Amino acid sequence: MLDIHSHILPKMDDGSSSVEESLKLLRTSAEQGITEIAATPHFYASQNSPQKFLERRAACAARLQEALTPDLPRVYLGAEVCYFDGISRIDELEALWLQSTNILLLEMPFAKWSRRMVNEVAEIQNRRDTQVLLAHIERYLPFHNSDALQSLRAQGVKMQCNALFFLNWRTKRKAVKMLQRGEIDVLGSDCHNMTTRPPRLGEAIQVIQKSVERDVWREFQRNLPDLSGKGERLWNSAH
Repeated sequence: MLDIHSHILPKMDDGSSSVEESLKLLRTSAEQGITEIAATPHFYASQNSPQKFLERRAACAARLQEALTPDLPRVYLGAEVCYFDGISRIDELEALWLQSTNILLLEMPFAKWSRRMVNEVAEIQNRRDTQVLLAHIERYLPFHNSDALQSLRAQGVKMQCNALFFLNWRTKRKAVKMLQRGEIDVLGSDCHNMTTRPPRLGEAIQVIQKSVERDVWREFQRNLPDLSGKGERLWNSAH
C-alpha cells in the first residue's frame, strides 16, 4: 500500500526531528501494511529556491538512507509545494515532482480560493505536462471550495485525502461518501512525528474496508499510481 504524503525526512521541515524518529515512523508504517512512502517535505517559495530546497532534501535523505533496512517501506522523494502567485510560470517546477513521476503535490491556501488561483492550478495541469495532486483536500472544504475542487477535478487534477478524515467521527461519513463517489484518488498519512501526528493510514484503510463494498476498494487500489515505474498505472496529465 502507498502512503503518498509524509514528513519523514529528518530535520527537513516541521516533521521528523531525527533519524531515529524517522525510523520509528517508517517502522510504524510498515506494521500498518505500507510498502511505499513518499517523503514530501514542505516547499515554500518565500523561504527557499527550488535548488536550495533540493540540496537540503538530498542531504536529509542521505542521512536517512544510511539507516534504512529492507523491511521498511521504500522511500520516494517529493515535496509538498505551497501554492504561490506565479507558480505556473516558474522554470523549476518539474524539479519538485514526486520522484520518477510527473506528480506535483500541491498545498492550497486555507481560505476561499479566488478564480485566479483556480485558473493557475488548471494552467499547471493543462500546460506543464504536470499531474497536479491537491494535498489533504478535506482541509479546504470548510472554506467553501467544493465547486472549485469539482472544476479542477473535471480538468484532470487528482485529489489526496489524509487518513484522519476517515478516523474523526465528525468527518468519517463524509469521507466514505467522497471515496465512494470517486472524489478521492489517493490516501496519505501526512505523518509528522510519533506523538501528535503519527502514521495512521493503516487504521484509515481498516475503516474504509469495513465501510465500502469490496469492489469499490479494489477499484480504488487498482487506480493508485505506480511509483516503481514498472507498471502502467502511473497517472499522467492526459485527460
